[in-house]
Amino acid sequence: MKKTMLILAALMALLVLTLTAPTQAQEPEDTLTVACTVNEDWCIVMTEAFEEETGIETSFVRRSSGETLAALIAGADDPEFSVWFGGPSDTYIAAIEEDILEPYISPNAADIPDDKKDADGYWTGIYIGALGFCSNAEILADLGLEPPTSWAELLDPALEDNILVAHPATSGTSFTAFWANVLRFATDMEAEEAGSGFHEDGEPTDAAVDMGFEFYKEMDSNVLQYTRSGSAPARLVGSGEAAVGIVFNHDCVQQIFQTFGENLVATFPSEGTGFEVGAVAVVKGGPEPVNARAWVDWVLTPEAQRIGPFDANNFQLPTNPNAEVHPLAVALEEVNLVDYDAVIAGGNRSAISTRFDEEIAVTPEE
Repeated sequence: MKKTMLILAALMALLVLTLTAPTQAQEPEDTLTVACTVNEDWCIVMTEAFEEETGIETSFVRRSSGETLAALIAGADDPEFSVWFGGPSDTYIAAIEEDILEPYISPNAADIPDDKKDADGYWTGIYIGALGFCSNAEILADLGLEPPTSWAELLDPALEDNILVAHPATSGTSFTAFWANVLRFATDMEAEEAGSGFHEDGEPTDAAVDMGFEFYKEMDSNVLQYTRSGSAPARLVGSGEAAVGIVFNHDCVQQIFQTFGENLVATFPSEGTGFEVGAVAVVKGGPEPVNARAWVDWVLTPEAQRIGPFDANNFQLPTNPNAEVHPLAVALEEVNLVDYDAVIAGGNRSAISTRFDEEIAVTPEE
């Protein structure tokens, strides 16, 4: 009996040591590799600031959100990245379905409103942006047109080969634009014929999706190019490549502020437009899990959310209500926003992208 008790005591001691001993995953790593989906200048200042504050050597690879999603899926068995920063949350929701994200609820997530984060911690919102138009006033004047303030104006034959927009397979910006049009058609159908635009769960009906595709097919003759990056049309319109770009407002405002001045004009569609909650998430199986969580903790703070607008001229709205708002950031209360459900949108991303390839334009090559 005494011998048995001694054995049990020894086993209990071993169990305690096992449970309390630090594992390799709990040891801080020396580096952090970020999949970065915001503009490159923002990626640079964020990684530099994090490295300076923590001493962790931090690097990034910049891609659009669709490209990042594809890269993370392709590398799921041996991830290159530990954390994903930026891009619309519906892309992260698509990533949840691919099982490539690791849930993590940061202590700092308590400051972020519930509608701007995933309840299970798969992603947390870091900024907000509204979709709109970015127009070259000089080119439009030559065409006898004013900067557009409605989706319908993009169908004007005078704009032939004068619209730039990204492809929804590679760009979260462009997917947001497409889905916003589906939602406005569904809302119109709902108003005209009760129950015809949405299913009971809020999912747009097939008829509403078809109307979205019909609109883009009609607009296609006015599209000069489908870019891979959602922010590229603002820069290209500013340099005179086309008259109108479909972009997030902050990308247009950045180009106005930094380069092109008042020759660029930012407007919003009166029928309603989409918006994004840009997100951050830990990559499942990433090589630096401890530092990935440290990054998430940091980017949710008011100090870190100030960096993009004030140090890199990326004028998104912060999700942390305690963060300073840049005066050039969009005032959402002045924009007609559609009821954009990111969960439903994210669940449709793959199907929409495939159909877009088949019916409108193939995904542009790198």
